[in-house]
Amino acid sequence: MNAEKVKQLIANYGIDALNEMQKEALKKADEHSDIILSAPTGTGKTIAFLLMALKKMPSNVTSTYCMVVTPTRELTLQITDVFQKLKTGYKVTACYGGHKREIEEQNLVEAPVMIVGTPGRIGDHIRRKNIKTDDIKMLILDEFDKSLELGFTDEMKFIIENLPAIENRILISATPVNTIPDFIRLKDPDLIHYNSGEGSKLEMYKFSYEEGKKEESLFNLLCSIGNRKTIIFVNQKETVRSIHKLLHDKGIAAATYHGSMEQQERETSISKFKNGTVLFLLTTDLASRGLDISNVRYIIHYDMPETEQIFIHRNGRSARMEASGDAILFSRNDKPLPDYLPQVLEEFPVKADQPVPDKSDWGTLFISAGKKDKINKIDILGFLTKTGGLKREDTGLIDVKDFYSFAAVRRNKMNALLGMGHDQKIKNKKVRVAPAR
Repeated sequence: MNAEKVKQLIANYGIDALNEMQKEALKKADEHSDIILSAPTGTGKTIAFLLMALKKMPSNVTSTYCMVVTPTRELTLQITDVFQKLKTGYKVTACYGGHKREIEEQNLVEAPVMIVGTPGRIGDHIRRKNIKTDDIKMLILDEFDKSLELGFTDEMKFIIENLPAIENRILISATPVNTIPDFIRLKDPDLIHYNSGEGSKLEMYKFSYEEGKKEESLFNLLCSIGNRKTIIFVNQKETVRSIHKLLHDKGIAAATYHGSMEQQERETSISKFKNGTVLFLLTTDLASRGLDISNVRYIIHYDMPETEQIFIHRNGRSARMEASGDAILFSRNDKPLPDYLPQVLEEFPVKADQPVPDKSDWGTLFISAGKKDKINKIDILGFLTKTGGLKREDTGLIDVKDFYSFAAVRRNKMNALLGMGHDQKIKNKKVRVAPAR
């Protein structure tokens, strides 16, 4: 893969040039069989390792060449999405829990050049002989430390034992690598390490509150922040629910995201947050990895992160790819900060008696058709503008999933669209259009 091809691929994705880390990674792909890439979240590691794989991949490949193993379904979907946006012409298949296995089995009949998936689901497909492993030459373990932390050690061992032809191993981490299990079978790996503090545009503040007034303090903080995209991290899903109720009762719209939600519920929340229907996302650490959401200005650590690694990953949801952001740590007046944090932090400035942030001008539509129905963003945009009578500026982000889609629409145009009735068609397929719940 020459320089012109790389330039074309990243142009397809929407970036003008590779950063220094990505350039070094691409160079190392020619020089080393095994590589450890350690760099902060938001620096473009996904683009880096996908280009490394494509550079190694023979142009006449007809079988699965590369397997990418990730700890979460969110990260699986993100990597798959990035690969598709590169417009390589190659087939990629995503395999993860919560997705219909039968669909994945169909997608695997004609072997994709790249498989991206979680350890449990990939292991299941290997046992069922749905994945042909004999020709897989490259193994990429993205956020491999998290996979080990989540208890996927046995599945990862099983997967690696069943990949007899591996020639290249690439391990990806957002935090410094300490120990690597022997079963990964690294051979004299080369380390690409970019310090998390270099060039960071994330400012860090503390936000002091009095005992018994934590939720009230959060409400005041959000009123002071106003309409800026903000992720609020807590440690327990029960806290997500209680804060969500409090904010709802006080007139602040927020999306929620945690492990007990169904997949469609999670995707609805993330789509609403991405497209600006809601500007506050209440979440557990499930959202600290694998979500690539642009223009997140604030990270609020409502509950202190339990480890330094979690702290780093939470913060990585903001100040991504040269953007700036602020991390705000809730700190009770009488308690010291964790040892891994600076003990002296500037207090975040809060304006008193600020009004509740205005509701967004955008709403989100649910449309009961997706990729498996051969529906794409252009089809949905055409439906909204031609059938729905909207102007282009009345539509926002369109997010197409396998069996349904989400579309951002100006809130003042929603009623007209919903009043069209249920028997609407996109590409001759009947669809249901409703507010996303």
